[in-house]
Amino acid sequence: MIAASMDERRADPSSGSELPAQRPAWAWLAAGWAVIGVAGVLLFAIVRLSPQVLAAVDYGMSPWQWGLLFANVLFMAWSEGYRGFQCRFSPRVAARTLHLLLHPTWLRALLAPIFCIGYFHARKAGLLAVWLGTAAIVLAVLLVQLLPQPWRGILDAGVVVGLGWGLLTFLRMAWLTLREGRYRHSPGMPEAAGGALG
Repeated sequence: MIAASMDERRADPSSGSELPAQRPAWAWLAAGWAVIGVAGVLLFAIVRLSPQVLAAVDYGMSPWQWGLLFANVLFMAWSEGYRGFQCRFSPRVAARTLHLLLHPTWLRALLAPIFCIGYFHARKAGLLAVWLGTAAIVLAVLLVQLLPQPWRGILDAGVVVGLGWGLLTFLRMAWLTLREGRYRHSPGMPEAAGGALG
């Protein structure tokens, strides 16, 4: 009973500091794999899209096209970078990384990046948001690829800024969360599995 209540207290996002240093080495490896995997996906997307932005610049844009590019960059920095990543994605994924560290299983460890993003072992609303969001991103990528330059580069410039913002905020949030051993956001584990214990 005492041990169970301690586990529940550890999993409560409102609880105090955790004890991540006492976790086994393989749990730390799983958490590291999660951070590297998620950050790697974001960095890969940035690297893949950046040449399209440079191609648009080399294409030679008119003044109003430059204005559209800067407007898109500002909008995506706010909507994707700040609202999407800094306020939602980064805190949630960092919290799930801490949950993985404190409550590791071999399945979660093996699939750590996609577990922490929320593709499985998450609440129904979170699962729906992640899967629908992924489908929307794939569809958007396919449609943008059909655009000629400089329009493709104009759109991709905003995406690159948003992804860069997301990468930096995720790394910072993951560092702070794992260093402090304290939930800054709900990990969104299924209620049926005992709330945050999942």
